[in-house]
Amino acid sequence: MNTDRLIRWAIWLYLLVVFVFVFTPIITSVIFSFNSDRFPTVPLGSFTTKWYQTVISDPDFWKAVRTSLLVSVCSGVLATLIGFCTAYTDFRYQFRFKGAYIALALLPPTIPLIILALAMLAWLSKIGASGQVWSIIIAHTVLCAPFAMGVIRLRLQQMDPDLESAAWNLGASEWSAMKNVVLPFAKPALVSAFCLTMAVSFDEFTVSWFVSGLNKTIPVAILEVLQGTVDPQINAIGTFVFFTSMTLVIIAQLIFTARTNRSS
Repeated sequence: MNTDRLIRWAIWLYLLVVFVFVFTPIITSVIFSFNSDRFPTVPLGSFTTKWYQTVISDPDFWKAVRTSLLVSVCSGVLATLIGFCTAYTDFRYQFRFKGAYIALALLPPTIPLIILALAMLAWLSKIGASGQVWSIIIAHTVLCAPFAMGVIRLRLQQMDPDLESAAWNLGASEWSAMKNVVLPFAKPALVSAFCLTMAVSFDEFTVSWFVSGLNKTIPVAILEVLQGTVDPQINAIGTFVFFTSMTLVIIAQLIFTARTNRSS
């Protein structure tokens, strides 16, 4: 019993260390975003919101926000659609080279981002499409679709494979069974996958920097602000990006967990 308690305390201590290691720089950035001093030094200066006011009054910031939101929403929709099709194919069908098919579907996140970004830039340039907003959407969809596929496949794995067959035997067409059986069951995973892929797209920098051209997303705009000088606006923009991404991830997790527990 004492050994189990010791192991439990060790696990909690490990989790605490991990969370402190991950979130301390982020919390520090949030604190310095309200610091009146230009440089991040201790002791802190007085409390101020002028860096947020500077960012809010910058039209380039809002242009980057609109671009990032458009790209993340479109990429989320496309990645979720592709991820569902891939996950359903893996769940329902058995075919030759299925292992290679799944490996190919899950390949993009395993490729170093700089290599993937260069490959996307070369391909988009060859078809005369680099520097467009929809070019960023395509690149982000390629990157995000495997994440959606993983979330949706995990949900479909919990479904009785005979449910769809039972619907067919009762006279439902394949589309009717899909609409009334598979999609309702997969709905929490679809919503979670959409929120998660939106968060991944919203945070993505490397691919965006290579293919965005003049259509800057927020991470690309942050790099431009950072070049040449230390600007406290970075902390304010970073705080906005952090809370936006964390909100999407938390929503995705809550929806998936709550619906999964309810159905089980």
